Amino acid sequence: MTEFWRLPATEIATLVRAKQVSARDVARDALARLAVANPPINAVVQHDAEETLAEAARIDAAIARGEDPGPMAGVPVTIKVNVDQTGWATTNGLRMQKDHRATEDNPVVANLRKAGAVILGRTNTPAFSLRWFCRNGLHGHTRNPWNPGITPGGSSGGAAAATAAGIGAVGHGTDIGGSIRYPAYACGIHGLRPTLGRIPALNPSFPDRHLGGQLMAVSGPLARTIADVKLSFAAMAARDIRDPWWVDAPMEGPPAPKRAALCIAPEGMPTAPAVADALRDAARRLEAAGWVVEEVPLPPLREPARLQAMLWLAETRRGLNKAFAAEGDPDASFVYAQMEALCPEPDLFGLMDALQARAGFVRQWMTFFETYPVALCPVSAELPFPDQLDVESPEAFRRVMEAQLTQVGLPLMGLPGLAVSTGLVGGVPIGVQLLAGRYREDLLLAAGAAIEAAGAPATPIDPRAALGGAGGPAA
Repeated sequence: MTEFWRLPATEIATLVRAKQVSARDVARDALARLAVANPPINAVVQHDAEETLAEAARIDAAIARGEDPGPMAGVPVTIKVNVDQTGWATTNGLRMQKDHRATEDNPVVANLRKAGAVILGRTNTPAFSLRWFCRNGLHGHTRNPWNPGITPGGSSGGAAAATAAGIGAVGHGTDIGGSIRYPAYACGIHGLRPTLGRIPALNPSFPDRHLGGQLMAVSGPLARTIADVKLSFAAMAARDIRDPWWVDAPMEGPPAPKRAALCIAPEGMPTAPAVADALRDAARRLEAAGWVVEEVPLPPLREPARLQAMLWLAETRRGLNKAFAAEGDPDASFVYAQMEALCPEPDLFGLMDALQARAGFVRQWMTFFETYPVALCPVSAELPFPDQLDVESPEAFRRVMEAQLTQVGLPLMGLPGLAVSTGLVGGVPIGVQLLAGRYREDLLLAAGAAIEAAGAPATPIDPRAALGGAGGPAA
């Protein structure tokens, strides 16, 4: 029997559309893979096999009628538990929301269905989707399939761990401070944080978010190949007028020079030697593919990171802080307290000043991209962290925050970023981050494909091997 779970989404969709295999057969195989690979890592925390098979049957029926099943026909995907999916609880990793069932799909879910994708299950996140680690009191602890001693990342840690382990070809994630890019990095796959307004977003079962969340939070794909990132990104970005931020921008922009800026340690971030080596290796890969790479400083990220935290916490401080107390999740409570200590509460004028400053930072970055259409920088200053490092002590939390400067700084400007996996260091995944101007995800994907072509970790991997200390190619 063909193991479809090993195949990239592009190949699965081609086979299903050509009637060489049924979507139902692909779904059965995906469910079998979930049954074997999920128990060691606890990445998928909600699923219904019959619902998955019924979705696949609808794809097969559409093909039998001669209808176009969509560009992702039969591709198994996972959805993060912090977005609405009809009939399922939008838990966001919270006990208090375990019965909060959605009656309508979030636009990203609706768009994946329209593209022919088959939802395999829903993936774990830390409580409140708050951390770069993945544990909560409702769904439990998600482990990295490469090595349980390192974080799978967060908050889309379940999505990244599942995708790396072959549980679905594509994982849906969300990113307000690195929650797509960092899990992709930690799990040895690729992850795209799109431009603000690219992928429509709305949880109909909740009130709209305040301004900080509206300006900085996005949905995006995690996948094992850049081609799969591109395919699923286009599907997710389809029109949905329920999101007033959505922009009908072309998926391909005008031609741009193959020129990239390399920055090893933006604004003095303490970049580890292994991370610096990975960046220089990625630069050489780009040069071999015809790019010109120059090592130059990047526009500001440190002050945008401070303002990002202030805007996000302004939303949290207006009522959500009471939810932290009510939920009583020790990890979330500790992390929130550390963030409050690092970020004084602003007054009205402070918020106005932050939004005014944002305009200037966007201008600086967009001007920079006129000269260097792509920037190459760290995903994190360190290799993937030891699991649960951030809650060990206030000092450990500050270490984590400093290492994540590029994760936190970028969202303030609403810019896109792509985490590209490039290899392993002692069995631990490593990669690089690419940045570009607004709506220029096409440049990120082109550069990412050039880097990927020179080598990436072999995935899917077998998480059962990781129980012995290190993961490896799937058996």
